[in-house]
Formats: sequence, structure tokens, C-alpha cells
Amino acid sequence: MHHRAPAPSRRTLLTVTAAAAAAAVTGVTSPVAHAETNDRGLRRIIDRMSLEEKVGQLFVTRVHGHSATDPDQADIDANLAAFGVRTAAELVARYHVGGIIYFSWAHNTRDPQQIAALSNGIQQAALAQPVPVPVLLSTDQEHGIVCRVGEPATLLPGAMALGAGGSHADARRAAQIAGEELAALGIRQNYAPVADVNVNPANPVIGVRSFGSDPRAVAGLVAAQVQGYQRAGVAATSKHFPGHGDTAVDSHYGLPTITHTREQWAELDAPPFRAAIAAGIDSIMTAHLVVPALDPSEDPATLSHPILTGILREQLGYDGVVVTDALGMEGVRTKYGDERVPVLALKAGVDQLLDPPRLDVAWNAVLKAVRDGELTEARLDVSILRILRLKAKLGLFRRAYTSRAAVERIVGRKAHLAEADRIAEATTTLLLNEGGFLPLSPASHGSVLVVGADPASPSGTTGPPTTTLATALRELGFTATALSTGTAPTAARIEEAVAAAAGKDVVLVGTYNVTATSSQRTLVARLVATGVPVVTVAIRNPYDVARLDGQRAVLAAYSWTDVELRAAVRVLTGRARPRGRLPVPVQSAEDPTKVLYPVGYGLTYGP
Repeated sequence: MHHRAPAPSRRTLLTVTAAAAAAAVTGVTSPVAHAETNDRGLRRIIDRMSLEEKVGQLFVTRVHGHSATDPDQADIDANLAAFGVRTAAELVARYHVGGIIYFSWAHNTRDPQQIAALSNGIQQAALAQPVPVPVLLSTDQEHGIVCRVGEPATLLPGAMALGAGGSHADARRAAQIAGEELAALGIRQNYAPVADVNVNPANPVIGVRSFGSDPRAVAGLVAAQVQGYQRAGVAATSKHFPGHGDTAVDSHYGLPTITHTREQWAELDAPPFRAAIAAGIDSIMTAHLVVPALDPSEDPATLSHPILTGILREQLGYDGVVVTDALGMEGVRTKYGDERVPVLALKAGVDQLLDPPRLDVAWNAVLKAVRDGELTEARLDVSILRILRLKAKLGLFRRAYTSRAAVERIVGRKAHLAEADRIAEATTTLLLNEGGFLPLSPASHGSVLVVGADPASPSGTTGPPTTTLATALRELGFTATALSTGTAPTAARIEEAVAAAAGKDVVLVGTYNVTATSSQRTLVARLVATGVPVVTVAIRNPYDVARLDGQRAVLAAYSWTDVELRAAVRVLTGRARPRGRLPVPVQSAEDPTKVLYPVGYGLTYGP
């Protein structure tokens, strides 16, 4: 159950409203003059900074709490333990950080007005510093299965769903809607779109976060999303350079190795990043993985001068902001200690150091490297200029604050929600339809049992999937009952599902990343054996169809967010025609050289 968060304190709102009101009157919300947004003006700002302020500009950190000045006691305690400060405002004052990343688990993203108030509070703290520089606020709002800001903001199809839709216009529009809503919340850098080409079905960390397995198709959709986000005034970030699509290791927990030759990399991994650069991408995120063909030292790409400077800067001609993936991930910590990682990343060509596990350790390590002569102050200035250029491009020096009115006008507006439904409808992919079993009608198959996996909502605000599917069916005139059986159904729960299927016209099963040993296979087999027709919906990876038998119909939804599940129900019931086409091949589980469903496969209804 989702509990509505308490509203931000009156003090926070009054502070923010006063700042926004002042901005509305003067039109200038920062002490920095308008003229200081060209390089000469930005260099003057850099010249005024102390070394400590310069080091701070390079860091993007997490912080706990829903308010910049008045967080809950548990978040104050978490900040004291992690940073030695109580609040986001104190963090900005002590470390002069150039960026802050929002997470739902850090309690930054309760509801839209609270997020906007937090953003304004952070900017107010930054602009009260001796050298006032606005903070670049960021988050991972990929949509689909990675989403930090939830309802009532608009939730849109994720990358692989958009890949199945195949429309550049829809991908661009989805990013523009997402960008407009983020900008209204004060979040001006989004770590999306994913530019990885998912050529490995066993990939545990990318999967449906990728647009697909065809480098050209992925490149076109990446470029479209870059345009959409940046039209909305949000810096897009393509990730994870040089490409995380062909790995069986999750870099959060280990250090993956990509065995592509340089030629394979150029053919498979590089095209989406080239397309992003050609589209004017504002930032690119590095990957914590080893590519021996690109750097024989076997340093992770985040710390590799040959990869970040030699290839990204010099070969691909990119001069925008380079941000590391999170520095607390195991992939970047495997080879070097937390003191060395930020210094080596800067030496490799990085600009922004994202979320180190210990900010004090990382910050002091960079400071010491400059004082010891390992890094020059001029090297820091190069990265700071890129970061300030981006802040200037986004208009943060002119107008750092957002407003309650902008949130009310833009976030979760009806037109955005309607477009999300329209875009999602074009992504649902019909893989199997034995004897034209679908579409279902209330007259012939009115009684439906919905079972299956109920993974936690990506944003914490939607689902659970079985309930969402059952509710959508009931709204269309069906009698639908939901029974959550989980991602690993127990024998007892399987018996419960079999018993509940008795007398039903159809059983709808939401499957989730079915493996060779998954008890989800037993669940489906036992339900098929009842004789009641079974329909499965893959609510994450479309590869599930290769491990299941006996269903009358199979759909791929690519994520378990409400917008995708409701669209799947409209397709199931003939309210919409299935139009999605697989953006990845589905191979045989027994023989991976055999393709069961090729890229571009997808059924539809009728003539």
C-alpha cells in the first residue's frame, strides 16, 4: 500500500515561495549577472573560487531528506552518519557540491510540490555561498523499470517498450513530456537515455532499459530522446559509455569484462553514442567495466584515459560533460581504493564525480592530489568550465528556482497522461495467439483470474501488477480476481492458484524473468493442465516466452508500470490492436543458436 507522504513544513514552503516570488518580480534569481554566462564570464566565476570550492563543483552527491533545511530526524541522522552535516543546505555549504542526485530511498521524491520545494531550498543554499553557483539537480528517470519520481507525475514507457513501438516521434515526445515535468520539479539533468545495445539476453543490469539489440535502431531512438529532453530544458545523459549491452555481470556487484574486438565495438556499441553526440547530447555517463580491446591495462572505463580521452573526446569529438556512473558501485571499487578512484577518474577525462561512497574521503583525495601536484588546478578548471557551461545553457544562472504554479500546470497534466497511454498502446507486442484466441470479450471470457509476479513499483507509487491488470479488466466489463503468486511461487501458492482457476473462463499470468529453474514454469504448467485457457504477459524481459508452454496467447509489456499494464489489457480485450514489434530476438532456451522470434516479429488482429 502506498502511504501519502506528509506535506513539506510550512517554513520550507514559505521560504521557497518567497524566493520564487522575488524571482517573479525581478526576473533574476541569482546574484550572478546575465552577462556571466559566456565563457569569459564563467572563467571569472572560476577565478573567484577557492580550491575547496573548485573541488566541490566536480562532485554530485546523494543527500537524505525531503527538505533542504528541515528533514525528518531519521534523515538528519543518516546525513550526520554519511556526511557529518544535518541537511542538504549544510552539505552545500560545507562541500560546495556542484550537483545533487535525487533518490526515492533517500526520501527526496515524495510528491511533486515537495520535490520542487527541496530543489528551491538547495538552490537557495547554493546561491547564498561566497561564490554563488546554482546546483545541477539530477536523477535516474529512465521510465519503465527505473524511475525515481512517481505518480502523480506522468509515467511513460521505458526504452525497450519504445523500441517495440519503433517510432522516433513517440520516443522524442515521451522524453519531452518527461523533461518538461522534471524541469518543473527543478531537476535539470536526467541520467537517460540508455544507449547500450542489449545483445546479450542474459544481461542482468540493462535488459529492458535498452531500446533493443540493433545498433542502428537504438541509435535513432537515442537521438530522438536526446532531442526531446533537451528541448524541454533538461540535460540528457546517454549511458553507459563505451557500452554495457553485452555483459552477464552487474557492475553494481562486480567488474564486468566486454570481450568485443575494437571492430565489434565500433559496429555494435559505438553507433548510439555517435548518434547522441551528433544530436548535441549534454552529458555522457561512463561504465564501470573493462574492455581489453580498448584499453589493455584492464582499468574500468570510468578510470581509463585511452577510453574517455582517447576515444570519447578525441576520436568521437565529444566536448560535453562526462559523468561517472555511481562511485559506490563495486565495479569501480574492485581495483583501486575509494581515495584513488576520483583522482584516477579526473586523470582519465571525467568532469562530474557521481555519488562517491564517502564524500569526505573522495573530496579530500582530490584536494590532496592538487596540493601534491598529481592534478593541476588548471585540469580542474577545464572540467568546471564544462559544468558551468551546462548550467548556463540550462539557464540556471538566470533562473535557478521553479515554482508551485509550474508544478501545478505541468506535472501529471491530463494531456501528458493521455499521450503516455497512446504511446504505450503502440508498444505492446503480441507473440502468440493460438487459433485467434485474442481479443477477449466479456461475453465469451468474462470471468478472469489474474495471477503472477508483483515486483515492487519502480517509483514506489504504482501497482501491484496483478491488481492493476485485474482493475483494468473490471473497468472494461470483465469479472476479474487478482492472486499474487510472486516471482518464485511456492508449492502452496501454486495449489491456491490452481484451485482459484476452477470455473474461470481464462487465467492471465504476469511472468517476470523466467529462468530454467523458475517455479513460475511450474505455475504455468499446472494452470495449463486445468484445461482453463492460459494467457501470459511478460511484465519485464520478453524472453519469458522461450521457457513456457501451453499458453493460448502471449504478450510482452516490457515493464510492470501501470501505463504499460493498462495498455496490455486494452490490447488483450481488443480496445487497441497490438502494434509492437520485438526489438530483440528471442532465442530457444535449449539451443541459443535457434531464434524462435526474430527482431521485428509481432502479430496483430484481423485482416
